[in-house]
Amino acid sequence: MKHQISLLLLVLMCFFQGKAQTIMTMEKAMSIAEKNSPSLQGALFNLERTRESLIAQRAALKSNFSFDLNPVTYSNTRQFDNLNSTWYTSNNFSTGGTFTINQPVLATDGVLSLSNNFSWRSNTSSYGGQKENRSFVNNLNLGLTQPLFTYNRTKANIKGVELDQENAMLNYAIQRLSLEKNVAQYFFNVYMAQMSLTIKQEELTNTQKSFDIIKNKADAGLSALGELYQAEVSLATAKSGVESARVSLENAKDLLKQLIGMDIFEDITVTADVVVTPVPIDGKKAIEHGLASRMELRQRQISVENSELDMLPIKAQNEFKGDMKLSIGLTGDNPNLANLYDKPTKSPVVSLGFNIPVFDWGARKAKIKSQEAVINTQKLNLTNQETQIKVDIREVVRNLENLKNQITIALENQKNSQLTYDINLEKYKNGDLTSMDLNLFQQQLSSSKMNYAQSLINYKIELLNLKIQSLYDFSTNESVLPEKYIQEYRSTLKTK
Repeated sequence: MKHQISLLLLVLMCFFQGKAQTIMTMEKAMSIAEKNSPSLQGALFNLERTRESLIAQRAALKSNFSFDLNPVTYSNTRQFDNLNSTWYTSNNFSTGGTFTINQPVLATDGVLSLSNNFSWRSNTSSYGGQKENRSFVNNLNLGLTQPLFTYNRTKANIKGVELDQENAMLNYAIQRLSLEKNVAQYFFNVYMAQMSLTIKQEELTNTQKSFDIIKNKADAGLSALGELYQAEVSLATAKSGVESARVSLENAKDLLKQLIGMDIFEDITVTADVVVTPVPIDGKKAIEHGLASRMELRQRQISVENSELDMLPIKAQNEFKGDMKLSIGLTGDNPNLANLYDKPTKSPVVSLGFNIPVFDWGARKAKIKSQEAVINTQKLNLTNQETQIKVDIREVVRNLENLKNQITIALENQKNSQLTYDINLEKYKNGDLTSMDLNLFQQQLSSSKMNYAQSLINYKIELLNLKIQSLYDFSTNESVLPEKYIQEYRSTLKTK
């Protein structure tokens, strides 16, 4: 009765454990990774940062409204008039505020401003007798500040932020494709670890059968004890192999769960279709499509453009430049608010200034040459990137052709290893083969099964690698458009 209850509890435990285990497919693993992967989340945060920076930069081009309020300003000072050699006291009180509108001018890098200062002032002075003045004052001013003979800093800043945003979008798409490859690699590592455990368990089952056969023979005096001892060693080795495979499987699961951002304590088992149908590959088409579509090339071009933008402020150091300020003001003051502009005063201002460099001991020229070297380096990196893309794609195409041959060879080896093991198992049963020799054939069979499965997985991963390298999926004959991963952010940016 005790044994029946224990067996029932064990079955129930296995049932509930099986229910709690999550079945993981490649598509499900990628879906989880897209939501939780730390690397992809970091790329998204960077994309969000650059997007908001660009929104802020564009918002700064719109009219800026500000209001400065000075509710109370009071002073009572004792001063000395040197011209008349006399002391006098001045008592001042005022309240007012200034409303300002600043409008940047993108085309010229100038700033057009409109300001209005309104205040009420009360002034009492003992100079030349007690005098007092109380009045409303309003100063309306329209002005323009315009830099001359220099580069447009506003346009350069906008361009820099736009390039930063584009680079972040490209980086996100690259991270997305890279994540797809990494998830596939880690997923199939778990699959191979599961398969290894299954094969090790098969080895243990076969070794146990072999041990039972030799033990029965030894008990009947039909076999030497040395053969039984060797069978015990083989059985212990098989048990150890099962435990090692189980540990390797759990480690592989943890690495996959860490990569996709999954709870590492959640139990999973992977399932996959590793059947391979060889795909015809056009190497020339792969290279052409890669050079036309690879985002890394655009990133290199962005690096060149950023370097050229960095050259602008360097050339602006110690440069001949000017500043022009124009303003038209209208001021009115009167004790009666209604008569504020009875006698207005016009106050035009024109200011023109120049900065004329004389001699800087060659500092500007040296900095320009230094930056030119940076630009040339970025251009060289762009050329090298193009060459590297060609090399990488050619290598992947060769690997795929080789892997197709490896699959054929591995499948043939597996068939032969199975036939060899079956033949030698019969010899072992008839007493014509030792357990040590049979164990070698068992290991050969296990190795051939693993090699065949690995060759199939290697082909799948390398085909995915070609898709990432060329941005073309030869299994579906479709171009891979990374923009689909980021068009949501582009549309959001346009609406804002």
